[in-house]
Amino acid sequence: MNGFVIWLMILLGLAEVMVKRRTVAVGLVTAQALILVGFAISEANSIDRLIIAGALALRAFGLAFLYIYLIRRTHEVTPVIASIGPLSRAGIAISLSLALIWLFGSTTLVTPDTSKAVLVLVVFGVVTVITRRATLLQVLGIVLIENGLALSALVIPGGSSLFIEIGVTLDLILMSLVASAFHFRIFSEFGTANAGALRSLRD
Repeated sequence: MNGFVIWLMILLGLAEVMVKRRTVAVGLVTAQALILVGFAISEANSIDRLIIAGALALRAFGLAFLYIYLIRRTHEVTPVIASIGPLSRAGIAISLSLALIWLFGSTTLVTPDTSKAVLVLVVFGVVTVITRRATLLQVLGIVLIENGLALSALVIPGGSSLFIEIGVTLDLILMSLVASAFHFRIFSEFGTANAGALRSLRD
């Protein structure tokens, strides 16, 4: 994977950390997913690799339609404001990424640049989940982590088996569906998709 694609994935991930609008956030993670599809197709040298690319495409478009549907069904009367501003979130994400890269470096499974990109995307996803109150944005933070893991799987030399990669893709889809169901349930119960509403619950 060339440096331009890696940096594009990282910049889209950073934008995901900072963005406010849910529709824009969906567009960013979908763009990342489609980049992965394009890379999978460009590197496909067998039917198995094309099937994997097809599974990634199904995941990208399927989740995009799901999230747009959820946005339409869970319209917020007032925006859910994060407790930390976008620049502060970006600063935390970048600082934590640099610290972890300095501590752990790169792995021997993939190229140094790609392994660092995977680590950065995972950190960006974790920061998104932790610092956002809107549950759908938290779900999209999980998808950002999934995109990083999918990138790692695609660039392993020789690739993993078809069944393993399809299984991982299905697991990622299932995780996203479960998280989306929680988002819809929270909105149905509280009339808002603000995760802070859960603090009102008592045993």
